[in-house]
Amino acid sequence: MSATPLPLPVPPPRAPESGRDALIACESLVRIYQSGSVEVQALQGLDLVVERGELVAVVGVSGSGKSTLLSILAGLDVPTAGRARVDRWDLLAMSRAERVHYRRHTVGFVRQQTASNLVPYLTAREMVDLPMVTARTPARTRRARTAELLASLGVADCAGRRPAQLSGGQQMRVAIAVALANEPRVLLADEPTGELDTATSAEVFGVLRDVNRRLGVTVVVVTHDPAVSGQVERTVAIRDGRTSSEVLRRTATNDAGETHVVAEEYAVMDRAGRVQVPRDYREALALTRRVRLALEADHVTIRPDRGRPG
Repeated sequence: MSATPLPLPVPPPRAPESGRDALIACESLVRIYQSGSVEVQALQGLDLVVERGELVAVVGVSGSGKSTLLSILAGLDVPTAGRARVDRWDLLAMSRAERVHYRRHTVGFVRQQTASNLVPYLTAREMVDLPMVTARTPARTRRARTAELLASLGVADCAGRRPAQLSGGQQMRVAIAVALANEPRVLLADEPTGELDTATSAEVFGVLRDVNRRLGVTVVVVTHDPAVSGQVERTVAIRDGRTSSEVLRRTATNDAGETHVVAEEYAVMDRAGRVQVPRDYREALALTRRVRLALEADHVTIRPDRGRPG
């Protein structure tokens, strides 16, 4: 007589993966650099989710890890630990050939320094054409795509000029056209207005906003310029290698029918429950190493530790 097999235990339901349906999803991202005998932690457990079609600004002081994050998303650097996914690509598990394909077709990258974006001896037309040549795009398609991009970015009349013959704003527009040549899903821009004056910065950011809205390209901009970050619906702040807060902006209408922008700041909580309290909050309440938490009906209060009652 054969024994009746015991039923297998049913595993508990798994929590949904953070950002499972998002275009960009980073979880507990760590990047450690070795500088001589010293380890430098550029990212210390960063979490980030960017939905398809978003225009997001990433802000932070120098050394906060924002440029490291962008290099990882661009496929130029590899995380030490954690998870990072862009579209279908696992950024920690790509082969060399996959990484080349990813950088050619999935992401476009615009650097702050013009010299890093443009080739001095090529014309604007030739520079936009070059990424499509490496991707083996047919010549007729390349010509049409180049003309379309230069026209849509307002530099069609610059097609035959070399970088030295272009203004700073024109150079950045051509750089954006180059980054968009192979129709990437994501455009990454590292301080794209850092070398431009205020008026030209606003003009270039308007181009990025137009690319996002009209072409449907997801755009992630790293910037330290509050005037730039204030022009997007979502700003993510990085502090000490982690996402610390987000500002969400929306347009509201008052009783008189006038529209205005409402900005709300949120702290970001990671999967371990850690939250970074903004510095001005800490200083206002003299919050130091240890704080008191109290669970209320619909919120949690944080109070300074005044010591135990006598």
